[in-house]
Amino acid sequence: MKPWTQLDAAPIPGGGTLKLMRRGEEEFSITLGHNELMNSRLKGSEEALASLAIDRIGPRPGLRLLIGGLGMGFTLRAALAALPADAEIVVAELIPAVIAWARGPLAAIFAGCLDDPRVSVREADVVAAIREGQSRYDAILLDVDNGPDGLMVEANDQLYDHTGLAYAKAALRPGGVLAVWSAGPDRNFTQCLRQAGFAVEEKTVRARAGAGGAKHMIWLAAPKGNATAAQPTRSSGSRRR
Repeated sequence: MKPWTQLDAAPIPGGGTLKLMRRGEEEFSITLGHNELMNSRLKGSEEALASLAIDRIGPRPGLRLLIGGLGMGFTLRAALAALPADAEIVVAELIPAVIAWARGPLAAIFAGCLDDPRVSVREADVVAAIREGQSRYDAILLDVDNGPDGLMVEANDQLYDHTGLAYAKAALRPGGVLAVWSAGPDRNFTQCLRQAGFAVEEKTVRARAGAGGAKHMIWLAAPKGNATAAQPTRSSGSRRR
């Protein structure tokens, strides 16, 4: 088997280093320590994050999505393939190197999707994008920090605690959906979603679409009722881990 070669490395907020690795000419991996966060051959669940959310909300004019985490672009590409010309996709990526990799060593994987007129990429924390205001998005798709029990940035906890979920609920338009990817199940997070006023569906999906591989989890969370959520108030508590 061919060895892995490190192409680049980037520090992350709070400590630690992301590494971009390549094996052969076509296989890429992004790692943190001994953990592989994503692999170019394992994209099924990232694509499902987009397709499941878009299927759930159905067709609507001027549809607007927020994707938290650029990764290798699989969720973005799946969303673009499913959405009409009048849709808008905002991608929030905290780590500048990930955006640079998308236009550099990973350009063939991204296949020009960052230049699609429907796409805007922000070098920003997705938390800030969610908290910009009420009723901004038809769907919020989160693939951040390996899921609710993250590995990278402790501040990402505020995405998944009660306060973070309240902000996400407020940011959704009526009939919208919050879709969250995770490397595995998390009963505490399911309960937290329900306590935040979401109707929750859990979907187990394969890392390699149609060909087995590891099982990942996607939560589809829809605010109960169609009324716009009230602006949340900051809570001093957080989700139990």
